[in-house]
Amino acid sequence: MSRQGGSYYEHAVAALADRNYDAAGDAFARAGWQVLARPRPDQGPFDADEKGWIGEGIQHLVTSAICYRIADRPDRAAHRGTEADAVAADFQTVLTQPVQQACLQEIGADARLAGGLDGTTDAYGDAAESYRGAAESVDDPQYWGTTPLFQAAAAPLQQVARSTANGEIAIAWEDLHGADPAAPGPFLAHRATLKRQRFPTLLKTVIDDGYLAAPRGTTEYNNATYRCPECGSNDVNWVGESVLCMRCSAPLERH
Repeated sequence: MSRQGGSYYEHAVAALADRNYDAAGDAFARAGWQVLARPRPDQGPFDADEKGWIGEGIQHLVTSAICYRIADRPDRAAHRGTEADAVAADFQTVLTQPVQQACLQEIGADARLAGGLDGTTDAYGDAAESYRGAAESVDDPQYWGTTPLFQAAAAPLQQVARSTANGEIAIAWEDLHGADPAAPGPFLAHRATLKRQRFPTLLKTVIDDGYLAAPRGTTEYNNATYRCPECGSNDVNWVGESVLCMRCSAPLERH
């Protein structure tokens, strides 16, 4: 995915590395607003597009809400979740493919969960039903699953999950989807069903632990140049402009 959001996203990643989740929530919110205002250099916010670049902006708002939950700012988390849910609903009038509208419903459910709002279970159920209803209009569900909109919908769950898994990929693209891409409805509906089953528990864990890993960027195991001053690992995560420990997201030092 082409990362939009500019320096605000870089500030958010750096704040996660410092475990300053209040500041991370602020920076992710600003990154989200920036992407929503101009999702691509040649694209306005209300231009329909098959890729769904606008999803990245909503993703940042959802991540912002998660950060505020960890920072014990339930008020801001609720506001950001409400905002992300409203934006996702609004853009169902812009992204007119039924499968995109179902994905936006899925993101709206994520927003409700991240913000600590009511109605999450029903929202995931509605998204799954919309995916099943969109099946006849989907020729290649695997294509849709790799578009920026769908990647943005997966990213908060994957970030939260790897926070509980020593930095490893805990929920892969294959885990999100059903077993048979020849059946587009169940294949895509599995996304919302899996989230309904697993996301609340994973989110509670990161809130209770007070730790959210940085997003996963380019990684390398056993790097000879860097070492983590916090946990001693030399497994590297290059994300944004930061060089972080893949295990604990602390800034790495050269050695």
